[in-house]
Order: sequence, then structure tokens, then C-alpha cells
Amino acid sequence: MSLHYDLIALDVDGTLLRDDHVLTEVIKESVQEAADKGAQIVLCTGRGPSGALPILKELGLNGTVITHNGAATINADDHTIVHQFDMVPEHLLSYVAYCRDNGIHFDLNTAFEMMVESMTPDAEVMYGHYQARPTVQDFRLGLPSGLVKFTMFGSKEKMDDVQTEWAEWPKVLHFIRSGDFFIDVHHPEASKGRALQQLAEMRGIDRSRILAIGNYYNDITMLEFAGMGIAMGNSPDEVKRAANAVTYSNSEDGVAKALREYAWR
Repeated sequence: MSLHYDLIALDVDGTLLRDDHVLTEVIKESVQEAADKGAQIVLCTGRGPSGALPILKELGLNGTVITHNGAATINADDHTIVHQFDMVPEHLLSYVAYCRDNGIHFDLNTAFEMMVESMTPDAEVMYGHYQARPTVQDFRLGLPSGLVKFTMFGSKEKMDDVQTEWAEWPKVLHFIRSGDFFIDVHHPEASKGRALQQLAEMRGIDRSRILAIGNYYNDITMLEFAGMGIAMGNSPDEVKRAANAVTYSNSEDGVAKALREYAWR
């Protein structure tokens, strides 16, 4: 069987993992099979390294992970930063103030560290699902440098309202819906597609030799950049329209189905 793609970019939550955050044996076997055939496997996730690297380890792989929705690309072997998009801390002050004024939980992220101003029981449960361990800091003393992502967390209805309101804000920073309960804020050039393009150029891989699989709005740029972009069956319609093909859902081992149908024959 000949491998059709040199690089395979895989989203994690809602794609590789079921909704209960389980990585099934069927998915592990299909991804390992692709790697054994010679494909470079790159996780491309909204998670930070602390949440992404355990998934890479569970897959039995190493290499490079694109984290924070493309804002930081990390070498898993030695935890070095390949590239990151830093935000200007002052540009985040209005977002921090908004969350404080409206009682919305938020966190700030450097490439490797997650920080919160306070912790609620709901947030603690949520971070546990993503294997994240934030530290509590007082941001009123000033925001740290090297920030690559700001994330707010709340009910779907609340995030819908915030998304509508923030659409009218100046476009100094870029925000993206990374899940029903999350909105992420980044440097305006940071995206999964841009990070995937950078990595492909560094490795001399043409975009036609890249396959990407994802399920949510923050995956659209990588699905559009890849030569073959595949949306999960559980994706919103806008994500499916951005893809070249649609596979089964994450509860039906859709990644395994897609790899065995498109990556090799």
C-alpha cells in the first residue's frame, strides 16, 4: 500500500478523542499504522503542551506538536519552542476587564504555562479533563510577557453572547471559537493553518502532501491549507464546507476511517 501523504495533522478534542476524552484502541492503531508507513504525525490542537504531549505519548509517538491553536509549535522530545506568536500584554487588558466585569472564568497562557486569577469548581473539573494544571496568580500586578493564548470558559449560551459582542471590537487581536464552551484569543497571525504552513516549509513538504483532520471552527484554516482536509462527522456545517471530505464522528472512530480511506489504499 502506498502512502499518499507525507505529513498528517490531527486535531485532538472532538477528533482523536471521544467526547468523554478517551483515545480508543482503534484510533491508536490507525495513527500508529500511518506513522509506520512513513507519515509524519503532527498533533494540531488548541491545548497547550501539558495537555497535548500526554496524548502524543499515548499514541506511542514523538516529534512536533502545534499547540494553542497554532500560537506555539513545540518539539516534544526536548520541549523546545520551534515558533510562537507572542501577544502584547496591554492588548489583552480589555479582555481581562470584560471577564472580570461579567464573572467569566479565564486563563492566560505562555507556551508552557497556564495561569488563572481564580479557580471555580466547574473550572477545576474542566481543566482535569484536559490534563491542565494552572497556577493561580494576581494579574492586577501586571500581565506576564510571552503570552500566546487567552481563553475564556463558560456555558454555550454565554459564549454565544460573548462571540456576538466581541465581533464589534477592534481587530487588534484575533478570537476564535475553539469549542462550545471556549473562546480563545491570539495574535492576529496565529492559527493552525499558519503554523502548519510554517512547519511544512521548514520540512520541505508541499501542501499537496499534507492531510489534516479536524472538527471545529479553529480547525478551518488547517483544513483549507492541507492538500486533503477532512472534517469529522460531528463538525458544524461551516467546518464541513471548508473540508474536501467528511468522515464519521469522533464517537465512531472517524479518524481511523479517514486514514484508511484517504491516507493509503
